[in-house]
Amino acid sequence: MATKYVSADESMDWLRATMRKRGFTLNSLAEEIGINKGNIYRYFTQQQRPRIDVVPILCEALKSSPSTLLIQLGVMPKLK
Repeated sequence: MATKYVSADESMDWLRATMRKRGFTLNSLAEEIGINKGNIYRYFTQQQRPRIDVVPILCEALKSSPSTLLIQLGVMPKLK
């Protein structure tokens, strides 16, 4: 069975839905966590992987577990 990763489109869809649920726009999320919005965008379009120290910051703001976040960033394969 092939390992499946989320696509960049799926990552962005998840980010948009999660931000909407938490009351964030990309600008307000970036301001809240102190990470450039361009970097956040690049993480979720899978153009760039975040540094490990960014993962807990994103998890806290988006109310996500580390495994869910890493799956949505395309870093970890989807759970079966």
